[in-house]
Amino acid sequence: MKALKHFTLSWIAIILFIGLLFWLYEQTTPSYERVDGEETVSELHPDVQEAVDTLIDRADDIDIEVVITDGLRTEEEQETLYARGRENEEDIVTHARAGESYHNYGLAVDYAIRNHDGEVIWDIHYDGNNNGESDWFEVADIAKELGFEWGGDFNSFTDYPHLQMTFGLSISELQQGYRPPVGEE
Repeated sequence: MKALKHFTLSWIAIILFIGLLFWLYEQTTPSYERVDGEETVSELHPDVQEAVDTLIDRADDIDIEVVITDGLRTEEEQETLYARGRENEEDIVTHARAGESYHNYGLAVDYAIRNHDGEVIWDIHYDGNNNGESDWFEVADIAKELGFEWGGDFNSFTDYPHLQMTFGLSISELQQGYRPPVGEE
């Protein structure tokens, strides 16, 4: 009888411990909402916008002027970009069709650098602040510190101007209507 009581108490302790682990997991795991219906994203996700603003300020602190050249894209804009290089003699600039880009969900931006002559440039070797480092890569490093993934690190299609925050969501999940809550970098 004493052994049965000890066995029962052990199981209760194990069950309580497992319950505590699940509770802790739920407290530290972001909850993603599924948004039903035809939701049209009209602006950058607030956390992405805040990070972009911080990126611009921090780059300015080291004498680099960042220019955001693209943010949220409509599906039509995405299809137009996808056609580029496929329907004309230009270079292919994206492999993502409409709904397949983090831009379509307000979770990505593209950037360039404004040089001291006021020109917006995409020269990844430009060192306008004369510190011996590429301004482009300095901006990418700041962006990564802020939680962005940088397209320059992509293996399959290097995209130097691209910054995105996925919040752990895949394109497939975004297509299914899942969205990151605000404040969940």
